[in-house]
Amino acid sequence: MHHDQTHPSVHKHDFLGSSHDIHARRTRWVVALTAAMMVLEIAAGLWTGSMALLADGIHMATHAGALGVAAFAYWFAKRHVGNPRFTFGTGKVGDLAGFASALLLAVFAIGIAVESFQRLLAPANIAYSEAIWVAVLGLLVNLASAWLLGGDHHHHHHGHDHSHDHGHAHSHTDNNLRSAYLHVLADALTSVMAIVALLAGRYLGWAWMDAAMGLVGAFVIARWSWSLMRDTASVLIDAEAGPDRLAEVREAIEDGDAVVNDLHVWRVGPGHYAVIVSLVADRPLAPQEYADRLAIHEEYAHVTIEVHSCEGAHRLRHAA
Repeated sequence: MHHDQTHPSVHKHDFLGSSHDIHARRTRWVVALTAAMMVLEIAAGLWTGSMALLADGIHMATHAGALGVAAFAYWFAKRHVGNPRFTFGTGKVGDLAGFASALLLAVFAIGIAVESFQRLLAPANIAYSEAIWVAVLGLLVNLASAWLLGGDHHHHHHGHDHSHDHGHAHSHTDNNLRSAYLHVLADALTSVMAIVALLAGRYLGWAWMDAAMGLVGAFVIARWSWSLMRDTASVLIDAEAGPDRLAEVREAIEDGDAVVNDLHVWRVGPGHYAVIVSLVADRPLAPQEYADRLAIHEEYAHVTIEVHSCEGAHRLRHAA
């Protein structure tokens, strides 16, 4: 066997999601909305002396910070999209921001669980009327934010499900948008549970409901955090794409006497994959011809082909 030729096809390195600008704009709106609510609650808390208002304002500040990270990631990725220092572009910046947000969600869940457990052991006096008003106002802001982030989020997935079955829709997931969306959902969930608990405490005398709902909310948020952390981490460490993608690449390239003997497929941005293929063939074609076979799958945006000449290569496939 001898090495015939190596040919990387002409590459561009813009691996940002197709809805990058739309998601960035909506995230900025949500940051502004969350920050305004935060300032209102902290100011009202200081003016009225309400610890409930002050505490929720500080809580909103943590989410405003996480959403701010998401907005910054969109700006940074766009600003440096052509920067040669980023070998495979800036498509993963959103995943890095998503991983950081997942860690913040985990800390948030642990904090709620600890405080809820302490209150379960030693219930605190709650100013129900004031706290209910805060929770309802927070929920309205969260619902508006979820609408801003969620509408395009779901539509975007739906648009790809027809052509990419078997889990391929996940390749188009914008983990930066997903992290912002989960922060908003976490806030909405805590607001809903707080309203239920406060109403039960005020009208039924169930003071323990506040702490119990806090523990349930902490568990749900922790699960969201783990899911986001797992998915973003796999992108950041260049985990191999799923078996369906590997089979898809092999099927596109392995016809005639060409046999793939080394294959790497990994995600470099929402809806974008890099592919490195080493193949052997009795009568090898030009590398670009093999790359062209993958062109029907537009998500394979960065394809590098290495071709080796080897007599009897077709027998390797049958032997395998």
